[in-house]
Amino acid sequence: MRLLLDTHAWLWSVAPSDRLSGEARSAIENPLNEVIFSTASAWEISIKYGVGRLHLPAAPDSYIPSRISMLRMTTLRVELAHACAVHSLPLHHRDPFDRLLIAQAIVEGLTIVTADAHFSRYDVALLKT
Repeated sequence: MRLLLDTHAWLWSVAPSDRLSGEARSAIENPLNEVIFSTASAWEISIKYGVGRLHLPAAPDSYIPSRISMLRMTTLRVELAHACAVHSLPLHHRDPFDRLLIAQAIVEGLTIVTADAHFSRYDVALLKT
């Protein structure tokens, strides 16, 4: 399975947290699954860190790459096809980062790991945290 982690799911997976369901944690830790981190999440994390809404053990420019490497995750760049696909999504969700992740999952055929109930209103594969 190819899993695209919503930003909060990624944060919960790289630090001790009991907020991930057992099913989600097992899927993320399963070496047969490809776990994917979107550069859109890096942007969201960097913004929240920069304005003081997110605390990390280190700045995002060192924290994010170190965790991706340590956990052998794949990164997914935001491509033109992803950005252009956002326009066709219904406005069930207004968060631009989440809408971009949904578009990436649809375009790439990925399963999104998320706790966000709004995601279930889209035609995208989900794994609830």
